[in-house]
Amino acid sequence: MAYWKIRGRELANCNCEYGCNCQFGGLPDKGCCQAVFAMAIDEGFHGETDLSGLNIAAVFRWPGAIHEGRGECAAFVDERASPAQRQSILTIMTGGDTDPFATVFAVFASTIETMHEPQFLPIAFAVDVEGRRGHLHIADRVEMSGVPIRSPVNGAQVRAQIRLPEGFEYEVAEIGSGTSRSIAPMQLEHTATYGQFAHLHLDSHGVVKG
Repeated sequence: MAYWKIRGRELANCNCEYGCNCQFGGLPDKGCCQAVFAMAIDEGFHGETDLSGLNIAAVFRWPGAIHEGRGECAAFVDERASPAQRQSILTIMTGGDTDPFATVFAVFASTIETMHEPQFLPIAFAVDVEGRRGHLHIADRVEMSGVPIRSPVNGAQVRAQIRLPEGFEYEVAEIGSGTSRSIAPMQLEHTATYGQFAHLHLDSHGVVKG
């Protein structure tokens, strides 16, 4: 197994209401799960292959709860990635070279039944985790944005966090409002639903603590 480690920033948007029951071991509040994910890899490597500075994204859909399987996924990798970098990123995203169920990538991969061919495209992605703002653009494929939640009473920003000390994705996530649209090869659309902003630090064995 080639050892890997990546550190970066994430924006994700799913169809749940703010809070997302799945984060607390519950069931999706719409009965199914649909999500768009993007990550900027600030630093990283897989074996001898440097992954720093690349962007990745994915679209997911499950007909029920994630753990029930039968999922569908489309993965997108930064077109700037070399052939070696593409292979390394796809290995990580599909749970390869990773302890069983140690990362969000490995957990999700174990539930996917339909995996579309990966696409290597320009990925415009910027995210400010603490500011709860971000935007993903993959032309003719996926669009996603995230903003702070606003109080329905006075319009003030509402800041909330989720802490998962034993989680497989992050230790702390900032929660915001997400909007996304996937055009191809999967179609889905969410408006003002659960938005998740997080600093990710993962390796072959799971979340890197601290």
